[in-house]
Amino acid sequence: MSHQRNIFVLGLDDANLPTLNAVPDADTYRFHPLLSIQELQEGEVSVADLMSRARAVLDAHDGSIDAIVGYWDFPVSTLVPMLGREYHTRTTSLESVVKCEHKYWSRLEQRKVIDAYPNFGRVDLDSADPRPPDGVAFPMWLKPALAYSSELAYSVADITEFRAAVDRIRQGIGRVGRPFDAVLSLLELPPEMAGVGGQVCLAEEAMTGLQVAVEGYVHEGEVTVYGVLDSINYPGSPCFLRHQYPSALPPKVIRKLHEVSRRTMRQIGMDSATFSIEYFYDPKTEEISLLEINPRHSQSHAELFAYVDGTANHHRMIRLALGLDPAAPRGQGPYRMAAKWYYRWFGEGKVHHVPTPSDLAAVERRIPGVRIDVVPAEGQKLSSVSQQDSYSYEVAHIFTGADDEKGLRRKFDQCVAALGLTFDETAPGGRDRETP
Repeated sequence: MSHQRNIFVLGLDDANLPTLNAVPDADTYRFHPLLSIQELQEGEVSVADLMSRARAVLDAHDGSIDAIVGYWDFPVSTLVPMLGREYHTRTTSLESVVKCEHKYWSRLEQRKVIDAYPNFGRVDLDSADPRPPDGVAFPMWLKPALAYSSELAYSVADITEFRAAVDRIRQGIGRVGRPFDAVLSLLELPPEMAGVGGQVCLAEEAMTGLQVAVEGYVHEGEVTVYGVLDSINYPGSPCFLRHQYPSALPPKVIRKLHEVSRRTMRQIGMDSATFSIEYFYDPKTEEISLLEINPRHSQSHAELFAYVDGTANHHRMIRLALGLDPAAPRGQGPYRMAAKWYYRWFGEGKVHHVPTPSDLAAVERRIPGVRIDVVPAEGQKLSSVSQQDSYSYEVAHIFTGADDEKGLRRKFDQCVAALGLTFDETAPGGRDRETP
């Protein structure tokens, strides 16, 4: 056997390990876990402590350290370049990552090269009478400069909802904001970021239209977009029902998304890394608006690319980290379309009768082209599940591949029925998933 390259994965999880082991040339890679999901995402994060723990693992390794990678948000996204600098592995710069993750700094960079963004401004969390920023109208979204998933992100329609959201953000912003401040202290910030810090709240006018995600990478300074996906919400809800690949948007819209993404990522200064950008497209005005930039590819989309293109997007992350060309064929998978579905419960409750791994494997064998991950544990209170948004609880992720949208929906419904999840409702408003 040829020499195996040692690849350390921050937050390596059971759901992604099979996908990593299925990428091209996987027999030449050896994947090592570097810190657990619990260490990285639960409680208040200490970047210094995480760096110390990671160093202990890496220093104890007997062999080469060929790559350090990750596919999660902060703090993983920032630990990758910080560790890469110390252990001489290939990554993008810490500054480029923070320019993506700090929502306010990201907007400042975007407006230098594009006009596809909403009116935005900072909210004074210290004010006894907080007000929306000048030029930002209702309805709007309030969100911290950095948060896990959609934690502490609130849609507000008037000043009463605005003040209630500010109160909730004040109470929770420090959990991620304080460690983010520690990362910002490592950078030489531009004048427009002086005094802003990591515990800042951003207000943005609400965007309307169809949601879409763009996945790409930067290799040797060249920005490449390799996939565009549609993000479809539950009816009447801001919560995702599914991500679907490839996008059904018109070709001219796809071309515009490619061009805006290329201009933005060149301005950010990223290199040797993957990215994922979320947009809104308004069919009435034919305008696009950039929602946010993630300085990593979406692990949520890995199965989708494998189903349609034959290669999961993890492959590009690995190749970039090894200094190799990340290009991969497209359209070589077994299905024409794929989707990741979010099976949700819209209210507090406890889940019962969670299928065992062997139960899930039996469902996956019975329904070709599906994979299922159940999120909560048996009897777990849904509000205690980490990284949930402010409006619902994810109880299962269901990946489906098919040759048309009807096939995707049919497989999703079959999986939901096969799971047989039941809930004890413990708060008003709990109800099963909306009908897609």
